[in-house]
Amino acid sequence: RKGKFLSGGERQMLAISMGLMKKPKLLMLDEPTAGLAPKVASDVFSAIKSIRDMGITILLVEQNARKALEIGDRAFVMVTGRLRYSGPAKDLDEERLGKLIMGQ
Repeated sequence: RKGKFLSGGERQMLAISMGLMKKPKLLMLDEPTAGLAPKVASDVFSAIKSIRDMGITILLVEQNARKALEIGDRAFVMVTGRLRYSGPAKDLDEERLGKLIMGQ
């Protein structure tokens, strides 16, 4: 099928696959699940986990913090252009994340 006939999730998977064609050491993903249904977003996150497990470094910008923290080794939180947190993803729970975002 031509790309214009693919669903949003299929387009995202195609874009990620195209990014992997040159066997990169780093894959940058900006909001890969934006606008996708929860099931499709879950599939995209599963694909991202698989890519991570292949040893490819992933720089992920994602509003679904819970899912991003589940698959990330490190987390960076920016609020109004300022870095509010930099450290292990496992050390950043939802409560702490909420406080960082609220400026506490």
